Order: sequence, then structure tokens, then C-alpha cells
Amino acid sequence: MSARHIAAPGLPRLYRPEEIADALGCSAWWVKDRAARALIPFTRVGRSYRFTAAHLAEIVRMHEVRPAQRAEPGTATTPPAPRSRPVPTAARLRARPPRRTRQDEFDTTA
Repeated sequence: MSARHIAAPGLPRLYRPEEIADALGCSAWWVKDRAARALIPFTRVGRSYRFTAAHLAEIVRMHEVRPAQRAEPGTATTPPAPRSRPVPTAARLRARPPRRTRQDEFDTTA
């Protein structure tokens, strides 16, 4: 039996990013990138990302999308509050003249 498959009693099994990616159906790059940004739970062992079964379950829960609840017919519902948009600034941008026009200014051929 290899050392990779030996687990000490009472310690959780640690999975590599490639194993988590296989379970999630995504790339190992995605798993490593999200861990590097601290967007998903992980354990750091040296310079490597490792994951427990609890981490995998939490990742699945974090990315779970549930359908919206529909109101029963005849019940009043309040509409969602409108999202506020950022107020545009008063500064106006000016476009640069086209490159051809600027080259004509410096044309030295006669």
C-alpha cells in the first residue's frame, strides 16, 4: 500500500485539486484559482491546496442555485426594491483625432 492512501485514524482525508475538479466536473485550474483568491474553502499544506470532504460539500452549497419561490395565487407580494445605479460623473471624454489626420499634419513629402 502506498503512502498516499494511508490515512491516520481520526484525521480527514485530504483531496488534491485535481480530485476536487473531477468531482465537480470542472478544471483543476478553476479549483486552484478560486482557492488562490480565497473564494472557496481549502487547507494549505506547504504550498499546495488540499480539500476535505467538508470543503467539497461547502463548495457545492456555495454554488447552488435554487429556483425562486412563487407566490400562491391571490396573495399580495411586494415587488423587489430597485437596484441603485451609480450616478454618472459630469466629466466628458474627448475622442482623439483619427491616426490618418495626425499623420497628414507631419507629412513631409512634397
